[in-house]
Amino acid sequence: MSTALPAASARARSEGGRPGRAGGLRALGSIDSQTRREHVHARLRDAISSGELAPGTHLAEVELSESLGVSRGTLREALRHLQQEGLVSADARGRLSVRVVTDREVGDIFAVRRALESLAVELVCAAPEHVRAATRLREALGAMRGTVGDFPAQIQADMAFHELLCALSGSETLVRSWRAVSGLTRAAITAAGPETALHNMAAERHLPLVDFVEAGDAAGGAEFLREHMHDAATRIVARMQERGGA
Repeated sequence: MSTALPAASARARSEGGRPGRAGGLRALGSIDSQTRREHVHARLRDAISSGELAPGTHLAEVELSESLGVSRGTLREALRHLQQEGLVSADARGRLSVRVVTDREVGDIFAVRRALESLAVELVCAAPEHVRAATRLREALGAMRGTVGDFPAQIQADMAFHELLCALSGSETLVRSWRAVSGLTRAAITAAGPETALHNMAAERHLPLVDFVEAGDAAGGAEFLREHMHDAATRIVARMQERGGA
């Protein structure tokens, strides 16, 4: 499936929360930087996260490379990174498209995240520095509040909060495992659309978790995460089904 892309300047959503339909791949705009691959990767990831590049959109190399003002080699590197993250998938002929996640995958993604983040909470709460860890998490919540109005930035801030929780555990293996599903989490968020995502990513929804960490209450934190992840997955799946039936 190949879908026309909205222009980069047309991120405003329609009343129904769907991205506009004007423009095409060439409207993404040129990138002039020494770190082109990173900028291309960030530009495309933002476009996918915001819904500007809708799930199922075919990513044509020629059109994209011309639009972004980079070589096809640079573009391929960025697309390969997105594929490793789970945001882009290849069909049987090797053609790349924005990843389309299924209802079952959403449940799996959030179940794995719950297991990983519950372990992180257990490790953080067992550490003598758990109060200091809570302070850093509160700072991350402040960063989340500061991104209101910028949907891609809100997704990034939400993901950064959860990654920080894992990093504070001191387990590099846990962090690597969490990062392995972070791209799929972004794909699931995108599939549900901004309205559902904004509810799930609200800073205030995360505040009780910080309180549990500060108190050193691993059991309370794990129970909170069970409910938090279940609620997020349920809302995403419900919204995906509504959109599929629209």
